[in-house]
Amino acid sequence: MNRLQQAVQRNGGKTLLGAALYFYDPIFLDISAELGYQAIWIEMEHGHITFAQAADLCRMAAGTGMLTMIRIPDTQRANVLRAAECGPDIIDVPMIEGPEQIHELCKYARFAPEGSRGIFSVSRAVRYGVSGAMVATQEALNSELCLMGQIETQSALDRVEELAAIPGVDLFIGPADLAASLGYTSQTSHPAVQAAAEKIVRAARAQNKSVATACAPGEYGFWLGLGVDLLFCSNDISCLKQAAGDNLDRARALLGKTAASVLTGGNGSGKH
Repeated sequence: MNRLQQAVQRNGGKTLLGAALYFYDPIFLDISAELGYQAIWIEMEHGHITFAQAADLCRMAAGTGMLTMIRIPDTQRANVLRAAECGPDIIDVPMIEGPEQIHELCKYARFAPEGSRGIFSVSRAVRYGVSGAMVATQEALNSELCLMGQIETQSALDRVEELAAIPGVDLFIGPADLAASLGYTSQTSHPAVQAAAEKIVRAARAQNKSVATACAPGEYGFWLGLGVDLLFCSNDISCLKQAAGDNLDRARALLGKTAASVLTGGNGSGKH
């Protein structure tokens, strides 16, 4: 049982709720933990977080009890291996379209005999080798580290049953790219996109696979209704935009009222 599955079990089988970090922001991580978020997504596909920063974020999140997920750009050995050495609970790879990508992810993330992950005996992932029980630690990591492949294109959707059947990798649904690939750019709640999501979840469940995704507030109900295991329902940028925008709107509204009051002599009549 991998760490995502363990966390869902501890949560009584209910969906875990997470927040995404698109930039290196320990304060946002800390606030998220205080608010009660259960997982942190460390973004390394579109964002500019380095592996050194990702390792630090994993350490911080571990201290709060939150799960950590690192999304890397692809299945290249260097990216998979460096992410794994940070010691996350989940490694996620976008734009999975064929079995060869999943096999490559497993190859570089799992130690022999399950894969060919390079051995580095002093990384955070193996607790810096403090215990000395390296073989036992590697065996535990092979079963505990959750690997996820993102299903977010028509090509992947067409092969989703085949992809879901490959052992050792769970599925992450990318609604935005999936919508664009299906011809409904920015329409993540379009019926065709939701039908595709339902198909992916069915394929995953048929193979006893976990499912994760991310969405905007207006779509929480749909995804929670599907019973996904992990839902990323916020991120640092959207929180900054929303709070900053709300505060600015309030201040502008009051500023307008104050200006009107000054012009009317404070009584709203315009007469003196």
